[in-house]
Amino acid sequence: MQQPGGMPVPPPAPPDGGTTGYVQLPPGAMVPAPAPAAGAAPPDISHVGIAVLLIGPAGAGKTTVARYWAERRPVPTAHISLDDVREWVRSGFADPRSGWDDRSEAQYRLARRTCGFAARNFLANGISCILDDAVFPDRPAVGLGGWKRHVGPGLIPIVLLPGLDIVLERNAARTGTRRLSDEEVATIHGRMAGWYGSGLPIIDNSRHDVATTARMLDDAVARSLSTPPQW
Repeated sequence: MQQPGGMPVPPPAPPDGGTTGYVQLPPGAMVPAPAPAAGAAPPDISHVGIAVLLIGPAGAGKTTVARYWAERRPVPTAHISLDDVREWVRSGFADPRSGWDDRSEAQYRLARRTCGFAARNFLANGISCILDDAVFPDRPAVGLGGWKRHVGPGLIPIVLLPGLDIVLERNAARTGTRRLSDEEVATIHGRMAGWYGSGLPIIDNSRHDVATTARMLDDAVARSLSTPPQW
């Protein structure tokens, strides 16, 4: 079936509660959960294929740290930023500064699925990856469940959570759609505090430079491989 002008009509969305109404990507192979042997030495993460999800509020430095970390690993590693993928939509982009509605949620879900497909594809071809996203602990639509569904249970979530003064300062230096109001940044940061007590590794990079934060990320990934967090 085609629309006027020859454009195909997207098929109806299946009732699985996790779709956007667009054509679904092929499922691919899920990233398996790590299963370290009892008493095994901590893995050398510099030579292991992994998928990391770096979580944090706007201004936490997720993209900067993720890119730095990916660029300096001794094995092929890709950086996948959900915000970058969302902004592939040019006409009709759901600007986050306009608030959260059905359209922005649909574009978010589509971008997350696209990122998950890319991560699985990279891993299937011997390339590790790190993804970054502002995942909320109290909002199911923008939560970890979707990432586990699209990437797999072997995804390693790590939270980057500096102090509010730091994220406000970094946000002030931003431009375009990435810059939010101080009120929105403070709200997002406050909700991210829900990750404390979640069992996920949390890095406070308030007083650390990018290189130091990347080393802390290495340590957190190694701990997660040795003792996978429950999420």
